[in-house]
Amino acid sequence: MPPMPSALKAVLSRAQSMIDSGDIDDALELLRTEAWDGAESNSHKVQVISLAAEAKIAKGDIDMANRRVHWQDAYNSYQRASKLEPSNKDVRRAQNKLASMMDEQAISLGKGWQMFDDGNPTPVGLAAAFVAIVVFLVAFKFVGEGLEQQAENTEVTLLVSYIHPDDPNTRVEGEIVIELYASEAPKHVENFLYLVDNGMYDLTTFHRIIGGFMIQGGDIEALNGAGGYAGKWYGYCNGQTKAPNGTAYTQETCNLQDWSLPGEHEQSSLKHEPGALAAAHAGLNTDGSQFYIVPSDSNPTWLDYEPGKDCSSSSCHTVYGMVISGMDHVDAISEVETGNNDKPVDDVRLIQAYRS
Repeated sequence: MPPMPSALKAVLSRAQSMIDSGDIDDALELLRTEAWDGAESNSHKVQVISLAAEAKIAKGDIDMANRRVHWQDAYNSYQRASKLEPSNKDVRRAQNKLASMMDEQAISLGKGWQMFDDGNPTPVGLAAAFVAIVVFLVAFKFVGEGLEQQAENTEVTLLVSYIHPDDPNTRVEGEIVIELYASEAPKHVENFLYLVDNGMYDLTTFHRIIGGFMIQGGDIEALNGAGGYAGKWYGYCNGQTKAPNGTAYTQETCNLQDWSLPGEHEQSSLKHEPGALAAAHAGLNTDGSQFYIVPSDSNPTWLDYEPGKDCSSSSCHTVYGMVISGMDHVDAISEVETGNNDKPVDDVRLIQAYRS
C-alpha cells in the first residue's frame, strides 16, 4: 500500500475533528471533495469512505428521526469500501458492528424496505427479496460461470442474532466462524461460497431448531424451510438429471427453484460430530442452499454415509465444514424456545454471512 500523502492525512484529521464536534455535514463535504481528490489508491479511498460511514453513523445519533436513512447510508458506504478492498478486516468489523446496531433498532440493511417487523418478514420485505433474487439471476447469467474454484479451507463468518434462552429480554448478537473443506466436498463448498459472496444468506433465518440435534437455516427463498436452491447449475433438477420424457435437464429447462446439488457424502470423510456443517435436503441429490449445524450435545451419526448404506432409502447428508469459533452461540441457539414445526418463537436471524 502506498504511503498516505501528508495533505490527505491532514484532511482526514480535520474531518475527524469535525465529526467529533458534531459538524457532520461539513465533515462529509470535506470528505467528498478534498479527501476524495487526494486519495491516490484504493486503500486511501477505503479510509475516506470508512470515515464518511462513521460520520453518517454519528449523524444518525444526532438526527434520530432520520436515523434509519443515515445508518443505511453508512452501511452502504462500508459495502462500497469492502468492494474496493475485500481483505480489509477493519472495514468488515466496522460493518458488522453497524449491522448489529441496526438489528437492535429493527433497521433493515437496505434502503426503502424492511425485511423484519417485530421478528416477522414484512410483505414489502418479501417483495423486495423477490426483486433481489431476479437481479441475482441476471447477474448469475453473465458472471456465474466465470467464478474461479474457491481455495480449500476457506473460513466464513455467520453474524447471528437471537433471544438468549435464559433471558427472554436479551437479544444476543454473535459470530459463528466455520472452516469449509473443498477437498472433501468441492461442489458444496463452491455453492455455499457463491451464495455467501452474493449476499443471498443475508437477512435469512434459522427456521428449524431441534434441541440436542441441530439448528437449520439457509432458506434463501421462502425463509421458512419451504425453499432454497443451488446458486449454480450442477446438472441436477430437484435430484434428477433427466426429465420424465428421458431428455437431460439443462439450466434452461429446469426451473431455478429446482436447481440442486448432488450429494458428496460418499467422498467426504467428515462426520456428523459437534460443530459439523452439513447440507439439508429432501432426498438424494436435492441439496440446495439450506444447511444445518450440529450443537455440542448432539452426535447424529445416523446421517453419515457408511460403505454399503443405501442412501436412496436411508438419509445420507454431506458434511462440508466445521465450526472453529462460536460454538457457544450454536449451543445457545439450539436451546431457544420453539413452536410448530420446530420454528423458533422469536426469530433467530442470520444477519450477514461473509468470508472471514
